[in-house]
Amino acid sequence: MATVVPTAMTVPEVMAALKVGRSTVYDLIRSKALPSFTVGNRRRFDAADVAAFMRTRIEENN
Repeated sequence: MATVVPTAMTVPEVMAALKVGRSTVYDLIRSKALPSFTVGNRRRFDAADVAAFMRTRIEENN
């Protein structure tokens, strides 16, 4: 059965998807490598942007 990926991901969800720590996620935000947006004072990521980030990194390493 396929895993359902939410449209908007939280910082902990991105951390889990990329297998990185919180500071790495915020470094990616600061460097504009991973687009994000805020809802109130909470950071969110479009799941498609996270997937595109992962695809780009995979292509760069092949």
